[in-house]
Amino acid sequence: MNQKETAYFAGGCFWCITPAFRELPGVTDVVSGFSGGEEENPDYLDVKYQRTGHRETIRIDYDPSQVEFRQLMDIFLGSVDPFDPDGQFIDRGFSYTLAVYYVSEAQRAAAEGRIAELEQTSGQKTYVPVEPFRSFWAAGEEHQDYYRKNPEAFRKELVESGRVKG
Repeated sequence: MNQKETAYFAGGCFWCITPAFRELPGVTDVVSGFSGGEEENPDYLDVKYQRTGHRETIRIDYDPSQVEFRQLMDIFLGSVDPFDPDGQFIDRGFSYTLAVYYVSEAQRAAAEGRIAELEQTSGQKTYVPVEPFRSFWAAGEEHQDYYRKNPEAFRKELVESGRVKG
């Protein structure tokens, strides 16, 4: 029987970081949503326009016997700009800032350790808070697996945002 663990990463635009995890062996699900704010079941536009205190976040369900949390951290840090305190690429504001929401002491220690390593090797300060998980609210169905449902619009979003070169 497969074990299941869950990781939560706020990586700016949730559409943009989902594909990095979706096809990874051991990952069983990736859900786009919101974490960090107090409001229950926040609306996408309210989050986008900074009205709720949530960040766009993905929930990753995974089998730790196939993929370790540290591997997920490496993919996360490689998919974002950890040195930007104000958002990600063209997406600005708190709802697009980074965070790791940990669900266990082991996740907290792994996240903090990996971030400290990145700061040491890069010589730069990162802006990736590691916070206890409180709640997660799934975004609407139109936001789930956006890259699969709208491949042309998704590619355009990646280029226009500056995440990838045209």
